[in-house]
Amino acid sequence: MQRASRLTRELSLLATEPPPGITCWQNGQLDDLRAQILGGVDTPYEKGIFDLEIIVPERYPFEPPKIRFLTPIYHPNIDSAGRICLDILKLPPKGAWRPSLNISTLLTSIQLLMAEPNPDDPLMANISSEYKYNKQLFLLNAREWTKKYAGQ
Repeated sequence: MQRASRLTRELSLLATEPPPGITCWQNGQLDDLRAQILGGVDTPYEKGIFDLEIIVPERYPFEPPKIRFLTPIYHPNIDSAGRICLDILKLPPKGAWRPSLNISTLLTSIQLLMAEPNPDDPLMANISSEYKYNKQLFLLNAREWTKKYAGQ
């Protein structure tokens, strides 16, 4: 019951006061959500629209939602299946999830990760080393993927 009322409150807030560049909505059931993140200005993802799937577990907010990119993205912390390497998406001790966090905070953090990759905690080692040692090539590839997969 707590999960349903909290999710309803969070979705209502996301609808009335969404973070800039982020939208989120129900995809049928309450625990199946979709979100869109607009690629940030001055990032290789600029002008891209990235779709995400959010599955809210039974034990939410004591367990973090499972979030993955549905739109392919060229990023050191996001793998080809759309899984995201971000500490607040995991429970302690390995992760930093806390019940005080919410879906809006998670989506904003993912948006920040898109703008500022963390090459020292990669899911994609090849993209990470490209980001570290040949940033121009990384930016070129990320822009191409954005145009190809996330273009309007």
